[in-house]
Amino acid sequence: MATDTAERRAAHIRGLKVTTLASIAGIGAAVASAAVTAGMDPTVAATNDTALLVVLGAVLVQFPILKLLGIDVNDFGAKDYLYVGFMTFALWFVSWAVLLTANTSLPF
Repeated sequence: MATDTAERRAAHIRGLKVTTLASIAGIGAAVASAAVTAGMDPTVAATNDTALLVVLGAVLVQFPILKLLGIDVNDFGAKDYLYVGFMTFALWFVSWAVLLTANTSLPF
């Protein structure tokens, strides 16, 4: 019984780490995309290829970070990779859309 509880807790902590990192990476990628497209008209910035490369890089950089956090990424299946990619993309898309719509300028 105690082993079952410990395993469930470990799986929960693993899920929290993966979700938190994907969310932070998505928001960070949105800020980086806004920095890359700074000064552009929002309609032009929305079609910028470099901004898409930023989010792709944000997805790829997460897997070594997850290893450093003690997550066995070799145990990941297709569902896990799709989850990380989708969460990062979704947070990037929404955050960057807000930044573009508000026509914000970053202080750096």
